[in-house]
Order: sequence, then structure tokens, then C-alpha cells
Amino acid sequence: MDSSRDPVDESGTFVLGERSATGRSIVMTDADRLFVYGTLRFPEVLVELIGRCPELVGAELAGWRVATLPGRVYPGLVPAAGGVARGVVLSGLDAGEWAVLDAFEDDEYELRRVALGADAVWAYVWTSIVAQEDWYADRFATEQLASFVLHCAEWRRTL
Repeated sequence: MDSSRDPVDESGTFVLGERSATGRSIVMTDADRLFVYGTLRFPEVLVELIGRCPELVGAELAGWRVATLPGRVYPGLVPAAGGVARGVVLSGLDAGEWAVLDAFEDDEYELRRVALGADAVWAYVWTSIVAQEDWYADRFATEQLASFVLHCAEWRRTL
């Protein structure tokens, strides 16, 4: 995220340009929904990052998979013929919350519109190397969630 300009304009709208797939600015409103499939699907993480847990609605994206990323505890969403990515949809995010989540995501993610049934939602799509293995939320929850929540709290204090 370009820290040289405020991503929230004077009307309180979140504007993103640097990580859109097209390179054009994207204007986010609280009506936009975000599909999350990795660490952001956990209420504990959301509370540390944005101070609350928005409504979480279970969802599956056909034609995608949640891939393990080499050397990282969090996953990436990548296209996969015949795949199904399981996650949740967040709704009602305000401009400040969009800005925090976007700052939190690595530069290798691109915010893209993806098909969710007959609808479309936003998702952070991974654009770099992935492992062959899928990433599993239940394994992450058992083995790494507690320390990741502490990491999120530290990160948020620096923002």
C-alpha cells in the first residue's frame, strides 16, 4: 500500500490502486464483500486487526484452492481446475477497516473480483510461488493461531 497518500478519501471511501489486477483505482464501500480463506477467517485475528469481528458467512469458491506458501504460516488463493476454496465472506467493512486489511496483506496479493456463484466478491489472490499442499484452517488453528494473534496485535500497534 502506498503510504505517501491516504487510502481513505475525504468522503470516507477506501481507494485502492496499487494492488488491483488492472492497475486502476478501486473504490471500496461498506456494501462490498470480501472472501477470506486463511488467517482472516478467524474472529480472533479480525478483532486484533480491525477491533471487531464482522458478520462471517461460510462460502466456497469453485475453481480455486487455498495453497500453502513456502516458509509462511498463512496461505494464498490460487486458481485450480476442479478445486474448491473454503472460507467466509466478510461484509460491512468500513473504509478504515478496508485500509487496515489491505495494509496487512503482503505485496504478492492482488485484490480481485472473483465469482461466488452468480455473485462476485473481492478476494486477495496470491501472485507468487505456492507449495503443492493445500492449507488447512483447522491445523492452523491448533498449531499457530495463538502466536499469530499476538503477531497481529504487535503489527497493529505499528500502524
